Amino acid sequence: FLAGFGSLMQDVLWCFSQVKGTIDIGVTEADIISTVEFNHTGELLATGDKGGRVVIFQREQESKNQPHRRGEYNVYSTFQSHEPEFDYLKSLEIEEKINKIRWLPQQNAAYFLLSTNDKTVKLWKVSERDKRPEGYNLKDEDGRLRDPSMITMLRVPVLRPMDLMVEATPRRVFANAHTYHINSISVNSDYETYMSADDLRINLWNFEITNQSFNIVDIKPANMEELTEVITAAEFHPHHCNTFVYSSSKGTIRLCDMRTAALCDRHAKFFEEPEDPSNRSFFSEIISSISDVKFSHSGRYIMTRDYLTVKVWDLNMENRPIETYQVHDYLRSKLCSLYENDCIFDKFECVWNGTDSVIMTGSYNNFFRMFDRNTKRDVTLEASRENSKPRAILKPRKVCVGGKRRKDEISVDSLDFSKKILHTAWHPSENIIAVAATNNLYIFQDKVN
Repeated sequence: FLAGFGSLMQDVLWCFSQVKGTIDIGVTEADIISTVEFNHTGELLATGDKGGRVVIFQREQESKNQPHRRGEYNVYSTFQSHEPEFDYLKSLEIEEKINKIRWLPQQNAAYFLLSTNDKTVKLWKVSERDKRPEGYNLKDEDGRLRDPSMITMLRVPVLRPMDLMVEATPRRVFANAHTYHINSISVNSDYETYMSADDLRINLWNFEITNQSFNIVDIKPANMEELTEVITAAEFHPHHCNTFVYSSSKGTIRLCDMRTAALCDRHAKFFEEPEDPSNRSFFSEIISSISDVKFSHSGRYIMTRDYLTVKVWDLNMENRPIETYQVHDYLRSKLCSLYENDCIFDKFECVWNGTDSVIMTGSYNNFFRMFDRNTKRDVTLEASRENSKPRAILKPRKVCVGGKRRKDEISVDSLDFSKKILHTAWHPSENIIAVAATNNLYIFQDKVN
């Protein structure tokens, strides 16, 4: 299978081997991973789960004695980001589930990240402490106030070494600005602002101001009975702070320029692929809904994921995508049963590699797909404990649609739709990927010769 890929493909892109086996986050519903995100250097990897927790993994430093340990990620910090709440005015429970995590570029020794549930965005500071002050005048070593009559001399407090402790503290809480569920947050390239998007509105925030945001998109109709589409994802351009895109449940993408007007209801560009009437079916509208939109690192392209395909759009061509990749076209005949078990509403994410040459997205049965944009080759890999051992090469998987099944193939009727990979992340500069499969996090890296 790999012979035709050439030495580069064989050694770098397609022979992903497991770095550290499986990182098992837990076994309950609250432990299901809901988002995965590398920071800008790739040294840290954050996951959020349905229980409102954020777990940060740090990459091991290279060791002369154990050079293979360079790729391993170990737990760096764990903290409770969101708690379950109750909206008494609307009699609604607000889940603690972390919908998205976005890192800010590192400016000093501390790390900063944004995390959001359905209603509230929080800015967290993650910092290290390896010294503690001792020798207070008014307090003893346990922090209790001393009897003033017992203080007979003035002491100068000193810093003493201590075991390294990682602290996570909330620096800002951005709340009460969304009526509907937040589905996206995106940090602007000016690093002063970010946006949060829900089903019908997109708000622009300044990092220093928590009690006010600016509504930059509002698609809510005057009469909610006339509602025909909702916002599904949104992201800022990686280089131009005035430009952003958002996708809709109708399969369209709108590019907006904030220099044009304060309210960006009128888009600058509108990306939509005309529907083929011969493929029209009862499920067409559902499967055309875009679940994720991502700018390429270069800023030239947009990648979108709908239920069956990944599409790459050129910013200069609005009428159709320049590339379309079939993720699991063999499920087209299964849409009826997927509709009945609600799987057809699953929201898969997609990611670029560091050079925008390969894209990755998830599927069912713990499969994830990679597409090489240069060679047009693709591969299906599986993240599972049974088939993966540390530093073992992953074998490509194939799905058999009908007829005679080969030994290394799996029948489409045997796929487990409860095992799904919705969330993936790619290291910004190296071939290291993180794949969330329910409550397990798999980390893979390229083959090291």
